[in-house]
Amino acid sequence: MDNRAGLELVTQTEGNTVVKPDITGRTRLVGIFGHPITHTLSPAMHNAAFAALGLDFVYLPFDVRPEALADAVAGIAALSLVGVNVTVPHKETVLSCLDTVTEAAGLIGAVNTIVNRDGRLTGYNTDAAGFLKALEDAAFDPAGKEAVILGAGGAAKAVGAALGMSSIRRITFINRTLGRAKELAAKVGGATGVSSTAVPWEEMEKSAVSVIRSADIVVQTTSIGMHPRASECPPVPADAFRQGQLVVDLVYNPAPTLFLKTAVAAGARTQDGVRMLLHQGAAAFELWTGRPAPLSMMESALRTAPVAGRVSDIP
Repeated sequence: MDNRAGLELVTQTEGNTVVKPDITGRTRLVGIFGHPITHTLSPAMHNAAFAALGLDFVYLPFDVRPEALADAVAGIAALSLVGVNVTVPHKETVLSCLDTVTEAAGLIGAVNTIVNRDGRLTGYNTDAAGFLKALEDAAFDPAGKEAVILGAGGAAKAVGAALGMSSIRRITFINRTLGRAKELAAKVGGATGVSSTAVPWEEMEKSAVSVIRSADIVVQTTSIGMHPRASECPPVPADAFRQGQLVVDLVYNPAPTLFLKTAVAAGARTQDGVRMLLHQGAAAFELWTGRPAPLSMMESALRTAPVAGRVSDIP
């Protein structure tokens, strides 16, 4: 029996030590706030990382309804949580619940990571840096390129800011609510100097086809196609995709999505949401622990974790 940092050794698998947490009064708690939350793979990723480094931490998912968000955030300090991740639909609304946010999170207008330091809650955005790391994995340099971003929520804000700060030439936001897309385009353009425009969602099957086809990168940032709605897909015609294009879907459950399968069939390169999830998670891990994240262990946990559809009937 190996009781390093409160962790009990249970087995060996393919040379990797597999551990289970031995919860004690010293165990430090982190987690994720979202609604719904059954799709999340973050617990598998972070708990594998804590185990790999022998850290006495546990990561739990919390289903937080929008009307309960302020109370849930107050509970971070009340219960002495180290911090939490924040996912849909709370990334934007959570800003008003925090003591302070970093300059980057304020610029983006969305928070995906909260850190509790002696009861003072600070909001960070690790999505933008995580997205750029994921693009490095795909050997894609945004400088001088054209991008199309589907959506105008918290994830779209992070992606738009990341691309804008990476010297991309032009960004087109396509969103159901045109006003939000226009607001985001103006914000990104004003902050980074990048040419940014907005197009109505209903134009994706009409005039926007040429805009999508000419883009070097297309990024799907909405929850469309996410479990349990895996049969859904943004209404982008198959002939809007082309060879030489990189198509990214930030949805990671399922991976790949129907959206990415359509892009692959048209000859485009694709990347699912696992890479961004990995890198944004690694940045959050380092904020909470002060330790370098074990990326290979985290990715392995993500790729092998049971999807929600297979475990939804398990308590």
